Amino acid sequence: LIYEVRDLILKIEEGYSVDITRVSVTGMSMGGYGSWELGMTFPEMFSAVAPICGGGMAWRAGALKGKPVWAFHGDADNVVSISESREMVEKARAGGADVKFIIFGGVDHNSWDPAYLDTKVIEWLLAQRNG
Repeated sequence: LIYEVRDLILKIEEGYSVDITRVSVTGMSMGGYGSWELGMTFPEMFSAVAPICGGGMAWRAGALKGKPVWAFHGDADNVVSISESREMVEKARAGGADVKFIIFGGVDHNSWDPAYLDTKVIEWLLAQRNG
């Protein structure tokens, strides 16, 4: 599926007026896993990555070297353990990614509400550019 998503993005870039220096990825829950995975698999495609309550294959997080990442998770999440985000953040930082991480106290799995509503993550994503 990851290659189908990449192909869809490339098709959109070809068919529409897209600033390819400002293509970013974000997602929540399984989409949080997907945004980590897309960023690690195709780091050259994305200007930034903003996963919410997701995780991934932390051993691959070094692929995000030099990439801005802003991750979010609720500390009361009983669907995806906060340890998933913590491990990804730790490994991405160790690999050279520029990572910000917000933990929402008392927030369960729907940490996308405060992430999208109470932070400026969308503005931040739009401000990022690839080299």
